[in-house]
Amino acid sequence: MEVKIGVQHTPREIVLESGLSAEDVESAVAEALGGTAQLLSLTDEKGRKVLVPADRIAYVEIGEPATRRVGFGAL
Repeated sequence: MEVKIGVQHTPREIVLESGLSAEDVESAVAEALGGTAQLLSLTDEKGRKVLVPADRIAYVEIGEPATRRVGFGAL
């Protein structure tokens, strides 16, 4: 699942591939924005942990799971 996180006062967004479902990512973001957690904590597919302060989150975009295409066939 591709997740893009926009951070306030930062021109670039954070992009990561997470093994979590869309519902799990959404609940983690809701906890961070609801004041339950001070940080949004997500782990990517390589095991790296990304921490973003909850008060600096501008937006979170949850994409479709990435599928790899093989070959040169017409789409």
